[in-house]
Order: sequence, then structure tokens, then C-alpha cells
Amino acid sequence: MRFGLDVPVNGPYADPRLLAEMAAEAEAAGWDGFFLQDTLNGDLPAADPWISLAAVALATHRMRIGILVNALPRRRPWQVARQAATVDHLSGGRVVVGAGLGYSEVDFTPFGEEWDLRTRAAMLDEALDVLAGVWSGEPFSYAGRHYRLDGVTLGPAPVQTPRIPVWPAAGWPNRRPLARAARWDGVYLMTVHQKTGELLRPADIAEVVAAVAAQRAGQAFEVAFNAVRSADTAEQVGEFAAAGGTWWVELASDEAEGGLAAYRDRIRQGPPAV
Repeated sequence: MRFGLDVPVNGPYADPRLLAEMAAEAEAAGWDGFFLQDTLNGDLPAADPWISLAAVALATHRMRIGILVNALPRRRPWQVARQAATVDHLSGGRVVVGAGLGYSEVDFTPFGEEWDLRTRAAMLDEALDVLAGVWSGEPFSYAGRHYRLDGVTLGPAPVQTPRIPVWPAAGWPNRRPLARAARWDGVYLMTVHQKTGELLRPADIAEVVAAVAAQRAGQAFEVAFNAVRSADTAEQVGEFAAAGGTWWVELASDEAEGGLAAYRDRIRQGPPAV
């Protein structure tokens, strides 16, 4: 099991310098990953996640870094590919690209972006194909319903081979998003069970792993999930690991828990003791 942080880029976190400082503190404390959220519109100020991730890359040396998750249907996939490849070089090959449909309508409809669920799902599938294609560094053409490229070459290719790992988001027990993720390198599971509204349990992770295994035939696959610390965290980590979870990803504290200051204190304490 590896341990990561899912960090906002809005409100008190809307400062790339602060995020870089937090990432350096996290790496020094033994965390394995530092992942930023993707927020565009709202009442709170927000920092650009890719520019912030570049600052994080320069402030760290070992951790996996990335954005969980990029709302690809409102982004140009070739631009995301260029951004990710650039930060991959900047970090020495430590980037993960999370990808999802987008969860907040205020990030879409005020800008005239598509909000229909099925359309966004089709756009996400095509965008993922485009990412993989242009990351080759070779001439790439694509003719989809939503995206078209004609002999484009975006170099340099990422440091990582055959490409940057991609973790599509999925909400369990929704099968179609999980089937999408199984075609790539990992899944980032939404915080709660989509039918019960409860936090995911080890039994849920085991079901996810079984569903993916049926499609991937033993190929390596990352299973990242949001986790909440409690009095029995050490026991929980063991249970989630036994179920097949590979990334325990903690969310930031909300204001009721002390906000930014409390979250930074928790980061400095390091990942859960197992």
C-alpha cells in the first residue's frame, strides 16, 4: 500500500507556492503521492492545477504527483498531453494523469461547455485515446466524433514509457466507468459508494479488484481510493491492502476540522502507521 494526498487548489489552497511547500513537507514526512484537484469556477479563488503541479514537481524529488482528476471533457486533450509531458520531464518521470467526466456543472455550463452525461463520457473516451496517441512523439492522426487530429507531432515524448500512467475515475458500483479504467493503468475511486452513500469498505475494493481482474488477465493495475483516518486506521490499512487496494489517498480537512493549518499538521505527521 502506498499513501497519497488529495489536495484542493481553491480557497486557502489557491497558491502554487503554498502547494509546493506542502508537497515538500509531505515528501519529507514519508508520503508517496501528492495529487491536486481540478477546479475552475466558483465563489472561491482557485489556482491552475497544471501550473501548480509544475511548482510541486520542482519542490519534490521522489513522490508520485498528478491531478486527480482532470475534467477532460472541458479541456483540449492535446493541450493536457503537452502539459503532462512537460511536467513529466520536469519531475523526472513521476506524473500520473487522473481523468474524469467532471463533477461540477458550474465548471461547464457557464462557459458553454457540454454537460450531457453521455456526451461527456464519449468525449472522455476519445480524449484518452488522443493522450496516448500524441504521447508517442510520432505523427498521430485521429478521427473521432468529438476530436480530430491530422498528422500532429507533439514532442518530446514523456519520460515514462510506454507513456504516462492514466487513472480514470470511477464510482463504485457503476460498471461502465470501471470498465473504462480497466483499459488503462489504474482507477481513482470516488469517496463513497454510489448507491449507499457510505465510505468505501475493503469489501467494495475487493469487488472492484475482481471486476478489473476479469478484464485485465493479471496485468498490473493501481486501485486508488479516498480514505479517512480513525482510531482503527492501522487495521483498516491492512484490510484495504488485503482487498487489493494499492493507494490510500487522504482528502484535505474541512474547516470544521481545523482547515488548512490542521491539514498541514496532519501531513507533517506522515502517512498512517501500519
